[in-house]
Order: sequence, then structure tokens, then C-alpha cells
Amino acid sequence: MSGHSNYEPKTGIERWLDTRLPVVRLAYDSMIDFPTPKNLNYWWTFGGILAVCLGIQLVTGIVLAMHYVPHVDHAFASVERIMRDVNYGWLIRYMHANGASMFFIAVYIHMFRGLYYGSYKAPREVLWILGCVIYLLMMATAFMGYVLPWGQMSFHGAVVITNLFGALPVVGEAITTWLWGGFAVDNPTLNRFFSLHFLLPFMIAGVVGLHIWALHVPGNNNPTGVNVKSKEDTVPFHPYYTVKDGFAIVVFLILFATFVFYNPNALGHADNYIPGNPLVTPAHIVPEWYFLPFYAILRAVPDKLGGVILMFGAIAVLFVLPWLDTSKVRSMRYRPTAKLYFFIFLLACLVLGYCGGQLPDNHVIPGLSTFKLGDADLNSMVWLSRVATLYYFAYFLVVLPVLGLTETPLPLPESISEPVLSHPANAPAGAAASPEKRG
Repeated sequence: MSGHSNYEPKTGIERWLDTRLPVVRLAYDSMIDFPTPKNLNYWWTFGGILAVCLGIQLVTGIVLAMHYVPHVDHAFASVERIMRDVNYGWLIRYMHANGASMFFIAVYIHMFRGLYYGSYKAPREVLWILGCVIYLLMMATAFMGYVLPWGQMSFHGAVVITNLFGALPVVGEAITTWLWGGFAVDNPTLNRFFSLHFLLPFMIAGVVGLHIWALHVPGNNNPTGVNVKSKEDTVPFHPYYTVKDGFAIVVFLILFATFVFYNPNALGHADNYIPGNPLVTPAHIVPEWYFLPFYAILRAVPDKLGGVILMFGAIAVLFVLPWLDTSKVRSMRYRPTAKLYFFIFLLACLVLGYCGGQLPDNHVIPGLSTFKLGDADLNSMVWLSRVATLYYFAYFLVVLPVLGLTETPLPLPESISEPVLSHPANAPAGAAASPEKRG
């Protein structure tokens, strides 16, 4: 998609700058004249929404860092002082806390859209991998940020998660000691987490720059998954998609504001408004909602090391996804069997999230009869987590590789212009191209 620039400097200052540092040309080519497939739907607006979320987190985080005290004796009180004494501190803190949840809501939608429409396939493998790197950095940043208020859930969550690294052979103990800065979660741990929580968002911003660069080389994928073949298939990014993205961002910000102003603690945990106490353990230690599927995978395995490996493996498998899916058809619009398995996968992820938030022991699923398998209750959250975990990995390691070889996809249109006004499944077979011809 990258090619000749149509930018023409209009003033002397622009001409002078363009010969020395062509930033205006870069902005024009990237955000105004960039040829974009004309059939993108609103699922493609979440890239812009994520950029806005990152900006909000950076600005509010810098302001909060000016008032936060990273010390175990003062951290909790400093957060309360921000809420009560700093001008609009309550607003900044709630924007930052809820902004993390909004960030993950948008990134999960963005990722599932990529999975459904095959945006990870050639030639966009590097684009997908950079997105996975961003996701991994987001998880690390969010975990460390959750520790900073030093409430009960923050402290004991830090103890549980950092102890998981100790299960790794050879290097586990060294990593845990480095994270702690001593022999237990204490003041050096809080200082390390505060420093890393402040640094990692800027690393995320850097990788986002690479992500956008990687997007602009092959160009956008589109709902049909068919390559752009002519200029008639595209429109300039501005004003068509700046307006569309702008509308979606406003709608998303309304949802964001609803949480901030009307129910700011809905996505948090009440125990985090109790100062962290090493001598009192909460009845149920639970991470933030966006970590719950991985927490369920961790608890689904009776062996600690096995659970840790599967938990990290659930993220690692995303990095190799472009080579696991053997189908030559990108979009699941034309893959009815794959579409069914995809929605089962989506359901499995939701089930894992539900199970991660429940007590793991002696919890029977309502409405189902109890069935004993040895000494285990098959209707418990642990067993439901195991089934969902099994499907999660089977989807990537078995379903996608096998389906690509056995599934017969629907006929593909010759170009993205064909199905704009009619459903692609109704496209005449004679006007369709084979999967190999779609590029």
C-alpha cells in the first residue's frame, strides 16, 4: 500500500521543513491520503479508540505520579489524599483506574476482530506479532498498576503472582527475588513496580508506532479478506475514516464517562479500599477482570508449574497463530465451519473469565446434577475451567490447522467492491475467485 506521495508543500515554511524533516509529509501520507479499503465496518474503529485510551492513560498516569508516594507506609494514604485533597484528583484517579478497563475492553474487541477476519495472515504477520507484544506489555503494566494502591487485594495479588515465577525451574527463584527486591513482597517490591509501571506505557507507545508502521506497509485488511486490486476499492483515510473513527470514539467515551461519573468502582474490588495487611489474607484473592481467563487456566491445572506453563502458553500461542492457521481464506465470512468453531472459542474465553472470578472449591454449577469422578466434582468451577482450557488450546493447535486443510470455503468475490451492497454469501458463483487467486 505504500507508494508515491501526493503531498505538495503549500507554503515556504512547509517546503523548507519538507527538505529537512518531512514530518508534515509523513502525517499527510499516513492520516489523510492513505488509501483505505472502502468497506471497513465499525469493528475497524477500535484501533483509533485504543490510541485515545493510551493517551488518556499516559496523561492521567503522569499527573498521578506527581502525587503518589511509593512507600508501603504511605502508598495507601497517598492515593486517598489524591482522591480527597488534590484538585480534581478523584476525577484523574477514576479516569486512570477505569481507563485500564476500557483499554482492555477495546483491545479484546480489536483482537477478536483480527481473529475473525484473519488479519494475522500474510502479509500481516509482523503487524499481528507487534500487537501481541503490545498486549503482553499492557498486561505487565496493568498488573503493576494494580499493586500500587497497596490495598488488601493489591498486596496479596502481588504475593500470589510473584510467587508463580518461583515455580519456573533454574531461573524461577532468581526472578522472584529480583521482583521482590528482598525475601518477601515489601517496600523494594513497591518501588520496582512503580518504576516499571511508569516506564512500560512509554514502551507501549513506541511499539504502537511500530504497529502503525507495519500496518501502513501492506495496508488494512477488510471484512472480505480480499486484497485491494485497484484504486476504486479504496478511499482516502480523511475524511471518510477520520469521521467514522471520530464518531466511534465519542460513543466509546460516553461509555467511559458513564463508569467514571456514575459507577467508578464497578470494575474494581471492595477489598482494595482496605490497607494492605500481610497478616490478614482475603477470603478470595482475585485479579482484575481482564486477567480472569488466564487465572482460570492457572487454577485448572493441579500442578503449580503446569499451571504457570499453560497460563503463559495461552499468550505465547498467539504469537505463532499466523503459522497455525493453514487456510488460504482470511475472512470467516467465507468459512462457515470455522465461524462456528470461532464462536465456540469466544464462548470458551467467556467461560474462563467467569470461572476465574469464582471460588474454585465446592462450587457446583446451578441447574446441573452432581456427577462424581473419583473424589472430584465434575460440576465444579475447576472442571469447567479444564474443559474451556482444553478447547482454548485445541482451537489454535488442532482446529485451525486441520480446518485449513479440510474445510471447503464459500466462493470469494473478485474484489471488495462486489459485496458492498449485498451479502457476500449471495455473490454469484460465476463471479467468484478461488482462494488462491485472492492473494
